[in-house]
Amino acid sequence: MSEELPDSLIPYDEIVQDALRAVVGRVLGEVEQHGLVGEHHFYITFKTQAAGVDIPRHLTERFPDEMTIVIQNRFWDLKVHEEGFEVGLSFNQQACRLVIPFAALTSFVDPAVNFALQFHVDLDEEDEQISEHAENDAPEAPAALSEASKDGSNVVSVDFGRRK
Repeated sequence: MSEELPDSLIPYDEIVQDALRAVVGRVLGEVEQHGLVGEHHFYITFKTQAAGVDIPRHLTERFPDEMTIVIQNRFWDLKVHEEGFEVGLSFNQQACRLVIPFAALTSFVDPAVNFALQFHVDLDEEDEQISEHAENDAPEAPAALSEASKDGSNVVSVDFGRRK
């Protein structure tokens, strides 16, 4: 008797990933309309080589695979679209405009409430280099975030082990 599950004809993992990315879009849409409230701020990690990502060349060179940005004190012109968002940020005192599709996101974290989402991004490249820290003129993630990540509370990671 085989305990292996049959392949699903319904792409559950993709459906769930899209729904969770829609959460990020809705949250950023609220910030676009009303600004950041309370202590909320976001660490957003994305694949720099994903389709539709438009960031300055010096950032792509510095972060050839993955990059984390901080939406906190110094950001401007946040615009949320159905497929992604654009935002102005400062890197080493230099103003930059970034366009990031939701499909490129690998994580979204709001350390103020220990909320985190992790995503899977399919790229053709096998080698992945992960940027450990946000690089846009902001402090590192607070210790409370690390504590929440250790026990998995408030972290949603979806991977149904889809076969290719």
